Amino acid sequence: MNLKNKYSLLISFSVLMAFASCSSNPYAPTNKIYKRQAKSFAKIIKQAPDTLDKNWIGTTNFNLRKPNFVIIHHTAQKSSEQTLRTFTMPKTQVSAHYIIGGDGKVYHILNDYLRAWHGGVARWGNVNDINSVSIGIELDNDGLSPFSEIQVNSLMTLLATLKKSYNIPAANFIGHADIAPARKTDPSNYFPWQKLSEKGFGLWQDAFFVDTVPESFNPQDALRIIGYNTSDMTAAIRAFKLHFIQSDITPILTDEDKRVLYNLYRKYL
Repeated sequence: MNLKNKYSLLISFSVLMAFASCSSNPYAPTNKIYKRQAKSFAKIIKQAPDTLDKNWIGTTNFNLRKPNFVIIHHTAQKSSEQTLRTFTMPKTQVSAHYIIGGDGKVYHILNDYLRAWHGGVARWGNVNDINSVSIGIELDNDGLSPFSEIQVNSLMTLLATLKKSYNIPAANFIGHADIAPARKTDPSNYFPWQKLSEKGFGLWQDAFFVDTVPESFNPQDALRIIGYNTSDMTAAIRAFKLHFIQSDITPILTDEDKRVLYNLYRKYL
């Protein structure tokens, strides 16, 4: 056995021993990595801004940047445990701040002030780096099934805390499909957006609104003002209907869809 193979074997054995020694918490090794990375970021934050000027003056008026959006996803995986494994493997390059199981259990896996990798290439309004301003929440769901009541209740409890802690506007609770309409469909048309909106998490159309829309009404402008990326109108319409219509997600705006869109558009003006 050459030196390279011996080294690889030693590393593999060490990893196995590390997991075996912490069977009560299988994520103890990745927790150590988390703490090490957080410590390295803390060192950067503590550095004085004196790289160009040795006679620097530090302001006394600052705090941590805070999230201003919440993005809701479904995992499209088999279980919370599978998602936890996915989010603790460096090669996947994906993460979120919270995972909520079908049983309502909440896993907080990243400090809210740190930047998770959950949005990918995305845009909402003029914001094109969603990860830097948002909290990502993953719901254990395959995208083909309704969300359990206990899971939705846990989500709303969490959202109430986040909204209060960071003063997040109601309109800024949105889905992955909203910010990435050409790529994503989560959290699926089974997600109860109307129920959430009643608690102040996301907007919804009024129960009663105008029967007709003005002849001058431009659906593309309305979608853009709400926040959708309209460079691909087919994708934008589908994402809009996935969120606000749900019973029909074909990329065609019916007269009823236009009335809903017009009603929502006026809320964003």
